[in-house]
Amino acid sequence: MDLGIKGKRALVCASSKGLGLACAWSLAREGADVVMAARTAATLDAAADAIRKDTGATIVTVAADVTTEAGRQALLAACPEPDILVTNAGGPKPGDFREWSREDWIAALDANMLTPIALIRATVDGMIARRFGRIVNITSAAVKMPIDILGLSNGARAGLTGFVAGLARQTVRHNVTINNLLPGPFLTDRLRQTAERAARDGGKTVDDVLAARLATVPAGRYGDPAEFGDACAFLCGARAGFMTGQNLVLDGGIYPGTL
Repeated sequence: MDLGIKGKRALVCASSKGLGLACAWSLAREGADVVMAARTAATLDAAADAIRKDTGATIVTVAADVTTEAGRQALLAACPEPDILVTNAGGPKPGDFREWSREDWIAALDANMLTPIALIRATVDGMIARRFGRIVNITSAAVKMPIDILGLSNGARAGLTGFVAGLARQTVRHNVTINNLLPGPFLTDRLRQTAERAARDGGKTVDDVLAARLATVPAGRYGDPAEFGDACAFLCGARAGFMTGQNLVLDGGIYPGTL
């Protein structure tokens, strides 16, 4: 399927590794010009080089922390008029809510709620004027099925979900859609970090924790980030203009609900 985004300008946050990298890669394969952002320049540049070699796409890198105003300004200077925006930021630390200070909560909100909203605010009107825009927020399956040790993430991402639900219905008439991708257990650094915390708290090995979690996945395996990237590319495509305000769960069948 031709997704109709060849030559479109895509801005992908936190894209030096993991799910953000997978999204940038899939968009590049579809012919989009991609601006990749992450905090660590060396890791980011290596990822961009790999995508260029594989796809021949035009890739620009911006080493910046998008959770800061200065970082967002640097990113928008490199791509002031994106047709596609993929928001993403590292999840906040796991743990018991009794351990978290006000500063921990503010950091979680800044990264996983307020930063996506700021980027949407800076780009959505230009998309509306051009009559094309695709915004995809990488959140978490925990929005629908909260994970007890990820309370900071649960709260911040749920706030973003509520905001998007209202705005997405206003922009779709202009061919600007806003959707959320909710990953479950994919083979990423984040999966292992969460397992390491659970292992410490439970007196188990990391391998034991990962095996126990895998046993809960109906698919019988962890997700491949490339699958996530391709789902993102579809939502960003011209063919997906009738889908907005949705929360697409990719978790191998873990979520048990019908809605």
